[in-house]
Amino acid sequence: MLHTLQKIGRSLMIPIAVLPAAAILQRLGAFTFQDPFLIFISKIFSTGGNAIVDNLPLLFAIGIAIGMTSGQGVAALAATVGYIVFVRALATFESVPVEQTTPGAHLDMGVLGGMMTGLITVMLFNRFHNIKLPDYLMFFGGRRFVPIITSLVMAGMGGIMGLIWPPVQDVIRDAGLWIVDAGGIGVFMYGFLNRLLLVTGLHHILNSIVWFQVGEFMTNTGTYVHGDMTRYNAGDPSAGMFMSGFFPTMMFGLPAAALAMIKCALPEKRKKVAALLYSAALTSMLTGVTEPLEFSFMFAAPLLYGVHAVLNGLAMLFMHLFNIKLGFSFSGGFIDLLLNWKLKEFPFAFLIIGVVYFVVYYGLFLFLIKVFKLKTPGREEDFPGLTAAIVSSALPPEEERITAIVNSVGGIDNIVKVDSCITRLRLWLKEAEEVEEEKLKELGAFGIMNMGKGHVHVIFGTDSELIKESIAKRLAA
Repeated sequence: MLHTLQKIGRSLMIPIAVLPAAAILQRLGAFTFQDPFLIFISKIFSTGGNAIVDNLPLLFAIGIAIGMTSGQGVAALAATVGYIVFVRALATFESVPVEQTTPGAHLDMGVLGGMMTGLITVMLFNRFHNIKLPDYLMFFGGRRFVPIITSLVMAGMGGIMGLIWPPVQDVIRDAGLWIVDAGGIGVFMYGFLNRLLLVTGLHHILNSIVWFQVGEFMTNTGTYVHGDMTRYNAGDPSAGMFMSGFFPTMMFGLPAAALAMIKCALPEKRKKVAALLYSAALTSMLTGVTEPLEFSFMFAAPLLYGVHAVLNGLAMLFMHLFNIKLGFSFSGGFIDLLLNWKLKEFPFAFLIIGVVYFVVYYGLFLFLIKVFKLKTPGREEDFPGLTAAIVSSALPPEEERITAIVNSVGGIDNIVKVDSCITRLRLWLKEAEEVEEEKLKELGAFGIMNMGKGHVHVIFGTDSELIKESIAKRLAA
């Protein structure tokens, strides 16, 4: 079950990775001009960005289908057909016109409908992609059968959900409004759980519900949108409460934690540790990708990670209490801050909270590391050699590095399957005991997680996708 949920969480990153494109288009469309031609060009960009946001459920269906079938194009086609059929079938159960603006009048499963379609498509693909039909029907057999059976099943699901979804939609709507109305308690728990679930990779599931399903807002055109991120980009002044708190943590807090760990490193190891942590801190600050930095102390010093999770929840709470609303299209880094700068009047009070968070993180990490003698990077007796794009002279050439990584997990014959998400190399191994953790760390891994039953995650940061592609080519050879 955990492995399945992780695959779903990884697959959700595919549609989420498209959102920066929407943010850039919407940002270009937000400029105001006097010239009619420039106004027209701005409108084109804005419409293009809105098109991505408006079709998020479809993108989720496709993303899950692709992610859970290792990139099978026919699964993506089946998910597309299935979702279109499902939405039209569901719409036949509406008792009022779609244009009706009363909350709850329009049946809408949002990203949950897309996720459901994607999962059903994956199950049907796994069951029928090798199906054999009689010779006179064989043209429709094999993979070509998958879109056909998916459309039939999703038509039926549209009928089923049309009967049972209205009360469920009311419950979800009320629950979402309650979470929003819960204010400080709700945002603190979300921020806290978000960091705790990151260990298993399940935080993407929580994010998808909060960012794309919770709460509702009626746009200027009279349509309703759901989810904190979607509402924020649609101009909802109350949206952003489930995103704002990430900015102080990712842009100020975690870089300060890295500085504290560098300060506490043994003198003879400080230079190499600084190379590792400065790079990870810059990645967190600019892009909001935090796993390389978090995995550097997550397992070596769990106490620090627990404190970090609490501080992330408190950041959500403080930003909410000060009514600071910031949003993003991918994560809470500086690049997203720039992209969303003009969507709302920039709250400069955020910078004050950021500076406070820098001091708090630095002081707390410094104090806890020294008092409890925590084994953060550079304080272990046998701190492994560093790599990655951090200390380039310490790394072998790319092909040699891939060979070394493969050998460190038991060789190519020990690898059953390989996959990746943004920062994790995901391996299915015949014998997980063959993994040489220290050797992998010497080759650039920030952390290794044995998930059981041969499933091993190696945190290589943003190199993970490239490493996965190289290993996949060797598996296919």
